[in-house]
Amino acid sequence: MSEVEHRREPKYIFRSFEAYTLPRMAAALPKWVVPDHMTALGAISAAAIGVCYALSGRSPNYLWAANFLWLVNWVGDSMDGTLARVRRIERPRYGYYLDHTVDMFSVAFVCLGLGFSPYLLLSVALMMLIAYYLMSINVYLETFVMGSFQFGYEYIGPTEVRVILILAGSALALGFEPVLELRNVPFGTLDFLTLIGIAVMLLMLLRRIVANLGSLAKLEPANVVKEPSATGGRQQG
Repeated sequence: MSEVEHRREPKYIFRSFEAYTLPRMAAALPKWVVPDHMTALGAISAAAIGVCYALSGRSPNYLWAANFLWLVNWVGDSMDGTLARVRRIERPRYGYYLDHTVDMFSVAFVCLGLGFSPYLLLSVALMMLIAYYLMSINVYLETFVMGSFQFGYEYIGPTEVRVILILAGSALALGFEPVLELRNVPFGTLDFLTLIGIAVMLLMLLRRIVANLGSLAKLEPANVVKEPSATGGRQQG
């Protein structure tokens, strides 16, 4: 696949806001700032967020710091591609590979940071990380098979997830964290809500897989004999 078609899901809650804001922010950046700088900013801020979450048991101030870093992460992660498009210096394959490699490590940093915090069980954090990777794998398969890139599911994209985490971090910093005891295992509100979120993620993934298979089945009906190619090559079906 020589080109990757990037498109933003129209149903994203903050889509209109980003469509208006990001190009203007990119146009205002000095010329010496390049897309790779934005990518690095997103990666460094994600690692710092993970550290803040891991240290949040020492002081709730780390949660407030993580909230601020989510804003920095939004700027870096959202602006690299936007800056390239505004300046018409896109590198589709390079950018696609770099961006999602960075995302892979960034989400791992955040999930592990949450898992080592006093607010989320490590097992639940790892389940969330696995669910994210499953959804990402499906996106990459869609890109290869269907030739288009659509990150995010339903109304939820990366920016919406950041807002949810900022709200959750603010609630925790303000002391809202009831803890239940289930068979001598401390089970907090965030654990419960995260498990619900994981279930929703998997349901959205299943729905999209079923829809994709339906679309592909129409394009390639079952039990249809393929005509031999003009070159006599082997047909795959």
